[in-house]
Amino acid sequence: MCTLSRKKTTVLLVSLTSIVILMVSAGNVKAGEKAPPLTNAQCSLCHSQQPETIDAHGGKHKTEVGCMDCHREHRPKAKTAVPECSLCHKKAPHYKLANCSACHSDTHAPLDIKLEGDISDPCLTCHKQQGEEVSKHSSAHTDMACNECHSAHRKIPSCMECHDKHAKDMDFAACKSCHPVHMPLVVRYDHATPSQYCGACHKEAATFLKANKTKHHDLSCAYCHRDKHKAMVPCLGCHGSPHPEPMLEKHPKCGSCHNTAHDLR
Repeated sequence: MCTLSRKKTTVLLVSLTSIVILMVSAGNVKAGEKAPPLTNAQCSLCHSQQPETIDAHGGKHKTEVGCMDCHREHRPKAKTAVPECSLCHKKAPHYKLANCSACHSDTHAPLDIKLEGDISDPCLTCHKQQGEEVSKHSSAHTDMACNECHSAHRKIPSCMECHDKHAKDMDFAACKSCHPVHMPLVVRYDHATPSQYCGACHKEAATFLKANKTKHHDLSCAYCHRDKHKAMVPCLGCHGSPHPEPMLEKHPKCGSCHNTAHDLR
């Protein structure tokens, strides 16, 4: 005589118990009365894994809906017990995309998103602003799929995963203080930006300024090149009119006598 394993025996007992509970419940319904609705607890007697998943990763599927809100029918009566996502998700453009399960492979853990292949268009249905920024401000980022950087939903990688630092003391926050990640060549900064960040790219100017003996030596890059990359304050913006008007008319360019602001004479 074949002996059942303890695990199989337990599963069999649970299944039989579930059937008995449902039969007793049905037997208590009098003729003409509607059977009481099933509860989540009754569903979990057979479907134990799904409640565990939804409890850990369900998001709004855990807090705002129950089993019967989605699974309105059951086999064998129903052709499918799994509804279309559009049953609830209708309004936003993202919900009009086909093949939801390509990213949301487990509806009981809807935010455990799988991103495979080059994915951008589905992302931009929710992240419209970022899409417009990266499209309107051309850079190497423009030609990349969203998930080349965001390999998991809501993952924000450090710039240093792809890029070298301008200076040893830079961190991700320092990068973002100048380079918005979706339009990285629109460089803006405040007056406290360390000059060594600038000097990493503008090495010649930094070398001349370091060796210069004038007051310019003590000025930060951001003091003259204010607020945005390539901005320049005209000499007269700080120095007023240091020479008589006829001399300025004859020599309108300060650099013709004083060389560059980084190598001032």
